Amino acid sequence: MKEYVLENVEQMRAWAREFAHTLSAPCVVALHGDLGMGKSEIARTVIQTLRGADTVVPSPTFTIVQSYDGISHFDLYRIEDSSELTEIGLTHAMENDITLIEWPEIAADMLSPDAIHIYISVHGDGRKIIMD
Repeated sequence: MKEYVLENVEQMRAWAREFAHTLSAPCVVALHGDLGMGKSEIARTVIQTLRGADTVVPSPTFTIVQSYDGISHFDLYRIEDSSELTEIGLTHAMENDITLIEWPEIAADMLSPDAIHIYISVHGDGRKIIMD
């Protein structure tokens, strides 16, 4: 387990850029944290680091999944039944892509033991990241 204290959004982005370079497919990154903690910001920075700074990365809150040539970004906030996860392509993505999952709790039974879990919480004016 590793812990990082990030004082602002720029430090979070710098951390996410470094983290992005450690990833190779297939791998799963489960992003845990309350609303507004920075899950989407970390995912966006990872995607832009690996696919180009000009890559447009909208939040997949309403589309549920966005794909970026070997990177899949899921937002499971609106999923109510875990049976929907296969239908939206989560299993396929986890087997083939760098898969970033916001709100991964509903998919807990599907995540492999080697999934990377990132827990984000408030720390003063910044954030604390625990990576497990």
